[in-house]
Amino acid sequence: MKLGGLQETSLLDYPGKISAIVWTVGCNFRCPFCYNTNMVYEESDILPIDHVLTFLDERKGKLDALSITGGEPLLHKDLGEFIKKVKMKGFLVKVDTNGSFPHRLQSLLDEELVDYVSMDVKAPLEKYDQLAGVHVDTDQIKQSIKIIMDNAPDYEFKTTMIPGLLEKKDVNEIASIIKGAKRYYLQQWKMDVPVLHDSLRAHTTPFSKKDFFEMKRFVSPFVETCQIRGVD
Repeated sequence: MKLGGLQETSLLDYPGKISAIVWTVGCNFRCPFCYNTNMVYEESDILPIDHVLTFLDERKGKLDALSITGGEPLLHKDLGEFIKKVKMKGFLVKVDTNGSFPHRLQSLLDEELVDYVSMDVKAPLEKYDQLAGVHVDTDQIKQSIKIIMDNAPDYEFKTTMIPGLLEKKDVNEIASIIKGAKRYYLQQWKMDVPVLHDSLRAHTTPFSKKDFFEMKRFVSPFVETCQIRGVD
């Protein structure tokens, strides 16, 4: 497994916990709005796993958890072995995923290796290829959603609202896919950082705060909690 970055402290990434964050290198999606381009294209420096494990030893009692994001963490077949080492040190583990590896996700949950799952639900199913930048087997997406809702100790789903690619009405269909979910976040797109397709930023205006609250009203009847991220 390749790690490409470490953030030593986050108060936001794992709800209610103080966590560190590591980024895995490589992704099977090419979302045009992604800002982790060095992870996606495997252009980042490699961070030794032993460095991360030593860091965690030094932060016992100060951190609650390690959040593993990417890239796509489940792309790495040896992710479970890394998580076991983290869990043995007494930390909770959160994993971010795009939902394209349901069987690997199920295996991690069966082994009780993951305490919190965060899954991006990119779009309504018929728009998935456009938002992911590659062809996506949406049956895998639906399987992952079901696995998370049925098996994850705690979890969230999230959608980054990309103007020009998504419309406000799209959240209705997304909400129907995750109906009954515990927690759903609607996220503002980061306009001030480079992304895979920088042309997206040329002629787009982010959704407004009013738009987000309107979308939240659409979604709220479908899920237990809907919250908004990144909107001033």
